[in-house]
Amino acid sequence: MSLLKQARQGVFWTFLQQFSVQLINFGVQIVLARLLVPSDFGLIAMISIFIAVGQNLTDSGMSTSLIRNPKNTETDYGTVFITNLCISILIYLVIYLLAPLVSRFYEQIILTPLLRLYASVFVINAFTAVQLARFSKELKFKVQFSYQLPSVIIGALIGVYLAYIGYGVWSMVWLNIVQAFVFACSLWFFSPWRPKLVFNRTIFQYHFSFGYKLTLSSLLNTIYLNLYKIIIGKNFSPTSVGYFTQADNLRSFPINQLSTVLNKVTFPLFSSIQNDIKLKKAYKSAMRLVLSLSSAMMFILILIAFPLFSFIFGEKWLPAVPYFQVLCIASIFLPIGTYNLNILKVKGRSDLFLKVEVIKKIIGVTALVISVPFGILAMVWTLCLTNVFFAYLNGYFSGKLINYLTVEQIVDSLKVVFIAFIPAVMIYFARSFFDLKSSNDIAVIFIVFSLYTILYVPLIYILNKDLLDDLRIILKR
Repeated sequence: MSLLKQARQGVFWTFLQQFSVQLINFGVQIVLARLLVPSDFGLIAMISIFIAVGQNLTDSGMSTSLIRNPKNTETDYGTVFITNLCISILIYLVIYLLAPLVSRFYEQIILTPLLRLYASVFVINAFTAVQLARFSKELKFKVQFSYQLPSVIIGALIGVYLAYIGYGVWSMVWLNIVQAFVFACSLWFFSPWRPKLVFNRTIFQYHFSFGYKLTLSSLLNTIYLNLYKIIIGKNFSPTSVGYFTQADNLRSFPINQLSTVLNKVTFPLFSSIQNDIKLKKAYKSAMRLVLSLSSAMMFILILIAFPLFSFIFGEKWLPAVPYFQVLCIASIFLPIGTYNLNILKVKGRSDLFLKVEVIKKIIGVTALVISVPFGILAMVWTLCLTNVFFAYLNGYFSGKLINYLTVEQIVDSLKVVFIAFIPAVMIYFARSFFDLKSSNDIAVIFIVFSLYTILYVPLIYILNKDLLDDLRIILKR
């Protein structure tokens, strides 16, 4: 099968996997948001940094190294599997011992048993990391989808049932544990491949030397992103953390689905392109297409934020709307930063990847500390503006590798964003001509979405016809 055909099938099955899995999870979050209270989500958010950090350390970036490595042997897979399993057990023991300190820090005693139970996913996920790396490297997303979907459905049903009968915050923990456990069982019972229990020190050093830099970079990014939840949780109530978390989750849902689908396929695909001119062209086309979609989605969400929250989560979640609208602005530029970082990984510059992350986090933490005295909304604006700046900072370093300078990236990207911004402004100022306040939430959402689509498509045709040409070529293929 040709690489292009594999990529096509990879996009389809990855999209189907990502859309169905995340749609189920999103639906579950909506049900849980109505069954539970904001403080329950806040408690989970308080310990989310420890779960995310533990997961990053468990893998150590070695799965990414397997995907990137041109030719893996069974010894490669076995070495990485044993390493991941041993590290996961060690990380779980550390988290288990640190749990009481976390409770004292937040002054929430329930966090000790909550964190100890939730952290068990480290060990469970260690049994699936290598298999998932093999599927991604071979672009076998259809197989991965067939194993993952049942686990998501079973975990969702159990989580909702536990919330319904009064388990509260524990229902969210068990939901994630059941999903991870069923997925691992599916892979081991139905997949014929088994890792050989062999360990090679040289192979370990090869994968670790590449992976640890990515791990440190991911670790910095994870800590930084969760730092807002930590500070809000320490200085404000769990309910405030819940509002921020729900706003962040909702704005991330559509953009993450789009980015994850293309990233899973473009990373191995970009890795196969050795010519820098072709790589730049492929990157530029992907970035423009994704940015056009992300801009439109985020501007629509900003316009319908209040009726959307009221309809999906209920009126008790409306205080989260201002946070949500600001964070949507940051999401517009997320694809730029993500694709730029992928170029660094494709070029094998994990050292530069780490350097960029260190620089960004120093700037981000400094800005965050300055914003804390001004309240949560000021902190959210800080997160937004720094993320936009970071997207182009990534481009500064990656652009040198493919001769795509930052100024060129800014011009290309802002042209796409500006076209998406025009209908949003028109709808915002035209709302006084429509009696939307007397309409129900669904009607407002439908009217705004329809008006935006009617205005946006012709503008693309008039002002950025090259984008439609790229899309037409992809659909034709």
